[in-house]
Amino acid sequence: MFDTKFAIVLRDDLPVWQKLNVTAFLTSGVVAQFPDIIGEPYRDRAGNIYNALSIQPVIVLSADSATLGALHRRALERGVATSLYVEEMFSTGHDAANRAVFAEFAPDDAKVVGIALRAEKKLVDKITKGAHMHA
Repeated sequence: MFDTKFAIVLRDDLPVWQKLNVTAFLTSGVVAQFPDIIGEPYRDRAGNIYNALSIQPVIVLSADSATLGALHRRALERGVATSLYVEEMFSTGHDAANRAVFAEFAPDDAKVVGIALRAEKKLVDKITKGAHMHA
């Protein structure tokens, strides 16, 4: 049904609250890159209107730190834009601070805790190789 895949990969040793937080942030980045992924608003039988949701399923995977680093490098090598969350962002409290701490790292020393991407299915599969379905 979809030519693309929307995948999020989380570091497997994060506490649940951090996994949920990172998933929300990373999702917003992919939606900002691909606003056409959002469908029409929902309406219940009583006529109440709710926010529109993604038209495409989101695959949530997990991986260890080393695998996440490899996924990050693969995405960069293939020119695939990603949403990326690094460990140090947990210690900040707002967007400007997040961007400042993010800028302190390069791909070779970033402590990636989550990455999200949407691209052609086979390309996403190649980039996320080594990650497994989140349990």
